[in-house]
Amino acid sequence: MELRLLRYFYTIAEELNISRAAEILHITQPTLSRQLRELEIELDTQLVDRTGRTLALTEAGHFLKSRAAEILTLTDATTEEFMDRKKNLFSGHVVIGCVEADNSDTLAMLLEDFVNDYPRVTFEIFSATSDLIIERLDRGLLDMAILLEPVNTAKYKTLALPRTETWGLLVGSDSYQASQEVITPEMLPGLPLMLSARPEVCQMLLDWAAVPAEKLNVVGNFNLSFNVIPLVAHDVAAALMIEGAVTGRTGDETVFVPLAPKMATECVLAWRRERPLSPVAAELIQYFKDAFGH
Repeated sequence: MELRLLRYFYTIAEELNISRAAEILHITQPTLSRQLRELEIELDTQLVDRTGRTLALTEAGHFLKSRAAEILTLTDATTEEFMDRKKNLFSGHVVIGCVEADNSDTLAMLLEDFVNDYPRVTFEIFSATSDLIIERLDRGLLDMAILLEPVNTAKYKTLALPRTETWGLLVGSDSYQASQEVITPEMLPGLPLMLSARPEVCQMLLDWAAVPAEKLNVVGNFNLSFNVIPLVAHDVAAALMIEGAVTGRTGDETVFVPLAPKMATECVLAWRRERPLSPVAAELIQYFKDAFGH
């Protein structure tokens, strides 16, 4: 006998009214009536007397209600005990590096579930570029990190995150580029640009544009987008970045324009291969694996 059917019957036995029981259980009245008949067929016993306007329990129905109360109480108590055990199973601290990206929301959602399940766990988030985060990861100052490709992950175990990061130019809203739907390679030469200080990102742009480095007018480099946004707003230069780094951070003075053909990369969750993980860090990584089917 399924616990679900037992709970259905117990609610009927308490209410002695199919309509009220169905409302409490959030199912339709015909569905509940059908489940009751199937339970009676399974037990080969009439549980409810349906004569008259109200329901009445048969002798077998009273017996099953008593047993159902015991079984459901024990089931609920056991479930609650396991939930309490889960919440108190881990305590500790986890340190996570994270780039500016759309996948920052992915981290937020997973952490929300994690600290809800393990309220004794505390966490720290270190935001920076992939290079700075990798440096801290290698020194053992981070348990894990969300990194933006392109990045060399040979030393790490990795897990691809679900959101693709779209590259484009952040431009001033009064600029010619702001009126365009996309930025194409032929629009880059001569355009003042601010690029990431990471060589991999610069090379990725050169490969996309199919131009030598001397064809680009790079006026500055940056690591995080926060201080770049005012420079773009004042038309100092356009900034190459991913859309997720500026979503919700900019006002009417700047516009993000994607590159075409599309240039997109992924974020990965990374942790050192040879370094043992704390129980808290291992459990958080498992949350990521479970969430994304790995």
